[in-house]
Amino acid sequence: MGEEELHQLIGGCIRKDRGSQKMLYKAFYGFSMGICLRYANNREEAAEVMNQGFFKVFTRIDTYDTARPFKAWLGKIMTNVSIDYYRANLKMAYAEDLDKAENMTDGELPDRKLNYEDLLAMVQKLPNAYRTVFNLYAIEGYTHEEIGDMLDISSGTSKSNLHKARQKLKQMILEADSVANSSNYNKGMDYSPSVAINKVDVHNLFIRKNI
Repeated sequence: MGEEELHQLIGGCIRKDRGSQKMLYKAFYGFSMGICLRYANNREEAAEVMNQGFFKVFTRIDTYDTARPFKAWLGKIMTNVSIDYYRANLKMAYAEDLDKAENMTDGELPDRKLNYEDLLAMVQKLPNAYRTVFNLYAIEGYTHEEIGDMLDISSGTSKSNLHKARQKLKQMILEADSVANSSNYNKGMDYSPSVAINKVDVHNLFIRKNI
């Protein structure tokens, strides 16, 4: 979608034109759903959160600064709505604050390839608190101090949850490796679908999927 067409749609949405709202929704459905899926337990839940996000978009679109990228503004809303949803409805139980969380190490993780769908499924299996901190730190790029302010937890708790999220992902990857290796051995193949869960690799993978 070109900038001129986008600005026309935004103008229509400001005027509360239903046709413009529908077109904007369709144009950014995939982008918005991708963000919500990272925080949700499943697609149905992600759709509910995404629709709440679009409601905020359409009621606040007159505050959008056209000098800024629209996707960045939209993405921020979808992320905030996702966080609000879990904070309000799922009562996330955060791990206790660990004084030594700073000194935790993640250890070595498998360093191969995992497709987007498999990675997303693993992230969705994380407990809500771990998944939220992992997304905010590894995907969105927030610091632990910023995450603490957003979620009303300490930076130490954020670090602890990130560590535990990575450990759980590591376990799931190793289990997937074990199954794949067993299957591939029987087929005479040498391939293992795993990935290093680090800030750069995970962020790039989601970005490549336009998410």
